[in-house]
Amino acid sequence: MVNREDRHRTILQQIAHRVMLERGLLPDFSPEVLAEVDRLVPPVLPRDGQTRDLRDLVWCSIDNDDSLDLDQLTVAEPLPDGSARVLVAVADVDALVKPRSATDDHARTNTTSVYTAAEKFPMLPDRLSTDLSSLNPDEDRLATVVDMVISKQGLVHHADLYPAMVRNHAKLAYSSVGAWFQGNALMPERVAAVPGLAENLMLQDRVAQRLKRSRHAMGALSLQTIEARPLFDGETITRLQVQEKNRATELIEDFMIAANGATVRFLTARRYPSIRRVVHTPRRWDRIVQVAAEHKYDLPEQPDSKALEKFLTAARAADPVTFPDLSLTIIKLLGPGEYAAEAPGAGAEGHFGLAVRDYTHSTAPNRRYPDLITQRLVKAAIARVPAPYGLNELDVLAEHCTRQEDAANKAERQVGKSAAALLLQPRIGEQFDAIVTGAAPKGTWVRLLTFPVEGRVVQGFEGLDVGDRTRVQLISVDVDRGFIDFRRVRR
Repeated sequence: MVNREDRHRTILQQIAHRVMLERGLLPDFSPEVLAEVDRLVPPVLPRDGQTRDLRDLVWCSIDNDDSLDLDQLTVAEPLPDGSARVLVAVADVDALVKPRSATDDHARTNTTSVYTAAEKFPMLPDRLSTDLSSLNPDEDRLATVVDMVISKQGLVHHADLYPAMVRNHAKLAYSSVGAWFQGNALMPERVAAVPGLAENLMLQDRVAQRLKRSRHAMGALSLQTIEARPLFDGETITRLQVQEKNRATELIEDFMIAANGATVRFLTARRYPSIRRVVHTPRRWDRIVQVAAEHKYDLPEQPDSKALEKFLTAARAADPVTFPDLSLTIIKLLGPGEYAAEAPGAGAEGHFGLAVRDYTHSTAPNRRYPDLITQRLVKAAIARVPAPYGLNELDVLAEHCTRQEDAANKAERQVGKSAAALLLQPRIGEQFDAIVTGAAPKGTWVRLLTFPVEGRVVQGFEGLDVGDRTRVQLISVDVDRGFIDFRRVRR
């Protein structure tokens, strides 16, 4: 048992380092990486005529309140026919992180930044990800720009990719911008300080909502997850805070989805291979049909994302309070995403949840290695030089990135459970209402409805399946291993 007088943050940091190593992830940068990064200098902005100077556009970043690794900027321009031009600038990380360098080897090993409840383990050292390769405010930076024309109907009619110099004129946060968009707060001061930015952001919001409506009409799924992070008072965890989406997070989400699609189509058009982000047609569609039937809704026997989206929309309208629980059930039944190498024109399976065939990860090269791979492919395609990766190498990398992403997710969940175990330790013996989030031979899992915590049902789990409601009693916690154990309580 962990004494409540102990330093929770220190305990969790020790657990996080151990879990990273157990999952095959590197928690620390080697001396070689740190020395290599110390020697880096900002890249010289080119005057070659190929790199466009877009620094005067009213670029801004919108991210979490505490984000320092800024991967993308956005800006929009109205067009006479009612459509809009949307530009997404992605930090040129490749200009500083060269293949087969010590820094690249570390990034290639982990493949992602890992965000645990105790500590962040960045894919790249802070001097890169929060400084030299971050699109920081009032700094001139190199970027790859995805330049799109979005129709009044929310469709990407045209897109081009090219190198550019950009400058972030305002570092904004989802929380304050979202509250302003929704009429719940005044305009953020940083928005008001930049001439023309308020009008531009309102245009971006309108275009993003068009994209969203169009995507969902095509069958993109309206899924809502509950993510919680621990809040500390000094070194002690006091509660878990649920992070919620708003119009600002939707803006970035919709623009990034559009940019990712445009990027992979650009590679295909120029006959370059790509790493796709794939979510397969769900294998447990029969259980999804059963869950819908329990909500008095009929789904077709064969997987159909449009029909599923109509069910989700109806379910949210009928009971918005419990919709996140239904959404979590569907997410579990859809299965995880994965990376897959794709030869140009080979016909990708696509992303079932987003209802798109062409999709990749490209907009966060400071945080995800697949995005850095894609950036290198895009830069080669722009320059019309041979691809830096062959298809066989991309196959190996895609499988590795999928495996390491899974390891990172498990590490984050395990440390999150250790944090929850610390918080729940005094409540052993209490009963809670819960929803089943996993049911397999290896175990049955539930999430509490009144407390954003997941644990295992170790007694009385027989007959439970994903999506079922039940009542459980907390019987034990193991902070070190992140175990939270329940027994089913018969009503």
